[in-house]
Amino acid sequence: MMLLDFTVMEGVQVAWLAPAACILAFVLIVSLRMFDSKIGSVISIVAIASGFAIFLYVFGQFNESGPAEFAREWFTIGSTKITLGMAIDQLSVVMLGVITFVALLVQIYSVSYMEEESRFGWYFGVHSLFAASMLILVLANNLLLLYVAWELVGLCSYLLIGFWYEKRSASEAAKKAFITTRIGDVGLLIGIILLYRTAGTFDTSTIIHIAQEGGFADSTLMAAVLLIFLGAMGKSAQFPLHVWLPDAMEGPTPVSALIHAATMVVAGIYLVARIFPLFEVADPSLTVVAVVGLSTAVIAASIALVMTDLKKILAYSTVSHLGFMMLALGSGAYVVAMFHLFTHAFAKALLFLSAGSVDHGTGGKRDIRQLGGLRKKMPITFVTFSIGALALAGVPPLGGFFSKDEIMMAVMDGRHPVFFLIAIIAAFMSSVYMIRALILVFFGDLKPENQEAHESPALITAPLLILAGISLVAGLVLSGWQDFFNAKHHDINFLVLALSLLASLGGLFLGWAIYSKEWISSRDVAAKFGDLEKYASNGYYLDVGYQWCIDRIVLVVARIVSLFDRIVVNDVAVNGTGYSVFLSGFKLRYVETGKVYNYALAMVVGILVVGLTIYWGLI
Repeated sequence: MMLLDFTVMEGVQVAWLAPAACILAFVLIVSLRMFDSKIGSVISIVAIASGFAIFLYVFGQFNESGPAEFAREWFTIGSTKITLGMAIDQLSVVMLGVITFVALLVQIYSVSYMEEESRFGWYFGVHSLFAASMLILVLANNLLLLYVAWELVGLCSYLLIGFWYEKRSASEAAKKAFITTRIGDVGLLIGIILLYRTAGTFDTSTIIHIAQEGGFADSTLMAAVLLIFLGAMGKSAQFPLHVWLPDAMEGPTPVSALIHAATMVVAGIYLVARIFPLFEVADPSLTVVAVVGLSTAVIAASIALVMTDLKKILAYSTVSHLGFMMLALGSGAYVVAMFHLFTHAFAKALLFLSAGSVDHGTGGKRDIRQLGGLRKKMPITFVTFSIGALALAGVPPLGGFFSKDEIMMAVMDGRHPVFFLIAIIAAFMSSVYMIRALILVFFGDLKPENQEAHESPALITAPLLILAGISLVAGLVLSGWQDFFNAKHHDINFLVLALSLLASLGGLFLGWAIYSKEWISSRDVAAKFGDLEKYASNGYYLDVGYQWCIDRIVLVVARIVSLFDRIVVNDVAVNGTGYSVFLSGFKLRYVETGKVYNYALAMVVGILVVGLTIYWGLI
């Protein structure tokens, strides 16, 4: 590793300026107290635009010079030097581009969407800190710096999800997200400490090298990677820690787009990809990753099928597709997982921002049962939402088609065929819930209460059109993507391709037959599945189960611990010690009187006792 003064920059070393610009924007907005100022948005947008310009420069330099790692000493503990450094490789460069570009479009969109907010400047300030935290996370060359950024990402998500803290639902959603992800974060911290105890360093590349050389005991490495994966499960909303993400829809829609597309939830996917060689050494851990990913994909897709809130449909869709990414990682194909992260980021940002446009143009409606026929009133939003929905459904030649098929081939190559068959079912459900949302929102008759619906202003529709264009052509980078990562191309399996395409088109046809043509009654379908539909509508009662555990187990144990602390620790151990001193003093005051005749009497009595003892031969 080369230690550098950060004032001397060349080539890819300037990458650190991207998060620095966003941190500076946050500091300026807060220090100048521009909490309700429009200038705050200008500062924030300039900062993230600078970050994207830095990405373009770094990308060009990276293609010429290749990967690099640079750092400077941060602080020293004993003989351990902690560095503040960054690693520039294929993973970090891709994430640098996705984060800065999506965040830039979301912030431009937010200027119009959030213009009536009293805390307008504060919103953009936290946006800048959010982007900076995520950029530090993906550029960090050591696990300690990554963990610091990881926690900052959690803090920013808490602030933005609870932006409308006056609403109880928003403040509760923010707390739920913060607490749920903390469960995983504890595992992440313990896993990092386990790696440090053996390796003696937090440097990611050094830890990977030591593991590949057999420097870790099998049990230690297995425990460490599974604990780190627990952290990834929390951030990337994997079952059963996914329950915070649907509730996070209480935040502003642009926040949802940023969280689902370029920050927060993709952090877990990135983390597993970053330390993927450790998972390869501890090979059984990949099976755990694959099982969790597949379970998440199926369960979330089934819930999305019955949701009626447009943003929650998209939220469960995110959870499901994050499951697909974890499945790809668990199948040994981290490059494929990153490719799906790339295509999903633009499609999901497009869908959420389109949902925000619907919300803006209809006066706040999100229930798909109250919408319908909006394609006539909101033609641009209709086109962009359609492109995002079809991309996510895996329809060729959109980006989602290529990345989804790559996942299916990776699963067939790396896992038992049962994994592949279940993944195909999840992909089929993905097509059904996306066409369902598209039809119920934009097709059919326009309801009387939506006659005043209108297209959103240019600052909202322009980012939609840009994202739609990227979603259209994202799949064309497939061959270049594999070469960029120096990864092997999967052999084309025409059976896998045929089944994958059949799942996508079959799901679209079934959704069209049910919700557009009504050849099949949606009520009959719901009645046929009976209790399953009821369970899915309620998220399989996981929240109820968690609340029961909190009420009946956590709080009961907490009360017992509280009683033990108060009675044993406080009253007996602490206060009891003090009381014993007081009691001893109270008794001794009858002996230590300070009067000479009392002491003389005691001496005489003592002499008599000793004399009598000797006389009777007791001593």
